[in-house]
Amino acid sequence: MTNIGKTTFNTRACTASSMNVFVSAPPPPPYTNSPSTKEFTMKTNRFLSAAIFALALAFTFSCSGGDDEGGGSGNNQSGGGGSCSISSGETVTIGSQTWMSKNLNCNVSGSVCYGNDPANCAIYGRLFNWEAAKKACSGGWHLPSDAEWEELMTAVGGSSTAGTKLKATSGWKNRKGELGNGTDDFGFSALPGGLGWGYGSLNGRFDESVGSSGYWWSATELKDSEASYHHMHSDNAHVNSISNGVKANFLSVRCVQD
Repeated sequence: MTNIGKTTFNTRACTASSMNVFVSAPPPPPYTNSPSTKEFTMKTNRFLSAAIFALALAFTFSCSGGDDEGGGSGNNQSGGGGSCSISSGETVTIGSQTWMSKNLNCNVSGSVCYGNDPANCAIYGRLFNWEAAKKACSGGWHLPSDAEWEELMTAVGGSSTAGTKLKATSGWKNRKGELGNGTDDFGFSALPGGLGWGYGSLNGRFDESVGSSGYWWSATELKDSEASYHHMHSDNAHVNSISNGVKANFLSVRCVQD
């Protein structure tokens, strides 16, 4: 019995794995100078061809995202990569800045789906802890600072009405079921991805705000364990800037172009 390989390879975006393939080789002729040697050689060649074909069929492929900003398989588990490529077709220019036009959905280490439900990743993108968010925005993109968020607020007419102007025209409602959609005047299409806890007794749990609140990381850090974030709610027209976000928590991400 011959064991033809067990092969596994990994890249950031895709993994491929095979299962063991066992193929019995034809028995050799009884003597090396036997007239059957030529026939044995032919059988061996056929055997090797069949083994290679069987091994090829045994491979199974599964792409896990991390290839573009709207990409990702939507798996609830953290992926293996650290950065994502962002498609130029999924961006919007507001004032002098170019932003992603949807929440980052790239399966990297330090990210989750809200409620560990892949369906939420497909709608709202993934949630990232602060360190993962900084790494995910790369390749000509970066996590926006407070100053860059404020520049966005100014470009859309101020933070007091920015929530209405930046929220998507569907997908927002409060816990009473009342709609709180925006006008999406600039194509930013903000969606309420909710929040995941990443510390203490709350670690691994989620708030109840998916569909009603969106939280987006800022690159501005205040302490070793805290950084700023920006918040929109279905009931409010404004965008809040909050300075004490726990870095271990999981929030949505919008990258801005360098």
